[in-house]
Amino acid sequence: MTKRLAITASSAPIAREAKELLTAKYGNSSVEDADVIVALGGDGFMLSMLHANMATGKPVFGMNRGTVGFMMNEFRVDDLPDRIEQSEAQELHPLRMQATTFTGETVQHLAINEVSLLRETRQAAKISITVDNKVRMPELIGDGLLIATPAGSTAYNLSARGPIIPLGSGVLALTPISAFRPRRWRGALLPHDAIVDLDIRDSDKRPVSAVADMREVRDVQKVRISEARDVTLNLLFDQEHNLAERIFAEQFAD
Repeated sequence: MTKRLAITASSAPIAREAKELLTAKYGNSSVEDADVIVALGGDGFMLSMLHANMATGKPVFGMNRGTVGFMMNEFRVDDLPDRIEQSEAQELHPLRMQATTFTGETVQHLAINEVSLLRETRQAAKISITVDNKVRMPELIGDGLLIATPAGSTAYNLSARGPIIPLGSGVLALTPISAFRPRRWRGALLPHDAIVDLDIRDSDKRPVSAVADMREVRDVQKVRISEARDVTLNLLFDQEHNLAERIFAEQFAD
């Protein structure tokens, strides 16, 4: 049975043109009626589509009409239904961020790549790190820190010199951002089911924001991060170039 496709595209002209070509060849269903969502753009657009359709659980097949396209398949017009039928599914669980602000408001967001804490002013942030109710670092001083999933370990985490994590490894990366003290600390690998509590010290003088992918909460007092096992994302990849292989290959890149 032919799957109904919802063909979506970023605002880039090359993505819009690709959408027109695919729609003329395969038709275009609404996201509500579709079996598979086809995302045309770059990694940023893929993240936005995953967030927008997280509640549906519908699989997403991306094709690169952007820049990096790490989470995307190669763009081709022909044989799209066959490619989707033969694709490999990769299940991902996002991180759940619960951030409490100065005013006592608690805001919750999900992150597919990472949750990052960042200083808001020229003053370095001071952050206490607790893992599973045990204080592991009473005070980290620096620009901030992040917790990355395996899928997100090749993004901001890698730029901050964090480790690349293979899919299925069952760990998360806790990576400092420009740490001043302790100067030689390079971060830690945590079990995927760890609960991380981050408390901001001197928050009135050294304000910190918390960001779950592209969603920011300003002036946080404390942040709890855990894996959202109740949420499952389904990405589809061509067999010859699946996400697990891409992440593994990045460990040997120049």
